[in-house]
Amino acid sequence: MKSQNSLRPTSVQRKPKQTLADWMPKIVMAPTFIVTVVCMYGYMVWTGILSFTSSRMLPSYNFVGFDQYERLFNNDRWIVALSNLGVFGGLFIVICLFLGVVLAIFLDQKIRAEGAIRTIYLYPMAISFIVTGTAWKWLLNPTNGLEKLVVDMGFEDFKFDWLINPDMVVYCLVIAAVWQASGFVMALFLAGLRGVDGDLIKAAHLDGASTFTTYRRIILPSLKPVFFSALVILSHIAIKSFDLVAALTNGGPGYSSDLPANFMYAHTFTRSQIGLGSASAMVMLGCVLAILVPYLYSELRGKRHE
Repeated sequence: MKSQNSLRPTSVQRKPKQTLADWMPKIVMAPTFIVTVVCMYGYMVWTGILSFTSSRMLPSYNFVGFDQYERLFNNDRWIVALSNLGVFGGLFIVICLFLGVVLAIFLDQKIRAEGAIRTIYLYPMAISFIVTGTAWKWLLNPTNGLEKLVVDMGFEDFKFDWLINPDMVVYCLVIAAVWQASGFVMALFLAGLRGVDGDLIKAAHLDGASTFTTYRRIILPSLKPVFFSALVILSHIAIKSFDLVAALTNGGPGYSSDLPANFMYAHTFTRSQIGLGSASAMVMLGCVLAILVPYLYSELRGKRHE
């Protein structure tokens, strides 16, 4: 008679190769995960801590509460940077969305040489904001740029000095940023347009709807997720814009074209006010989260309903 132990099912032992295969993805991803946690989220937390201290040239942990935030919003340069962000961000987002939609609809008409035209529109996105800022600095320079070109053509009264005009210089940033990013928005909407069900368009045409009405009533409303994604990406670009300003205007004349990222860099690394710079960085982070959190919430909510 067999013993009770011999009647029990023996556990299947896992082979070493199978165990290694299960652990290999975790081993490969571990360095990236650690670097992301330490160098991104860890430094976010550290910056938040420094924003509540009196740190100047070097970090210190003499906590002063919200004093740095009070100093920040009493700083005229910060107020100028915030107002510039409102003008720059608003115009940049609206114009890029408008041009992106128009260009995408234009290319969606199955025109000739679509590939070449699409490449031309997308090319600016392939270069850095430093190159964009430098190129537009030459073009907008009143001495040897567009103004000189038009004057040499015989229009001696023509004047285009926005680059050196404190009241207009922020619009130079808008021009350069729109030139670079509108092609990317076009690519997003073109991909969305190519994904629309063709049967809906055919049905609309059979009902007598014009092309304009079809796009306005059927196609564009179905691209709300693309609109939202483009809005989030453009908002993120606007909030963290630094290199475009550094290359195109360097914050000038004076600090009339400063954006929050330039304010943060100047006070943290050149003026030895780490606490104040950290406070400005946390305000910028709050602006980014105010955009990302509703986006992520809508995405998760949509997946739940599905």
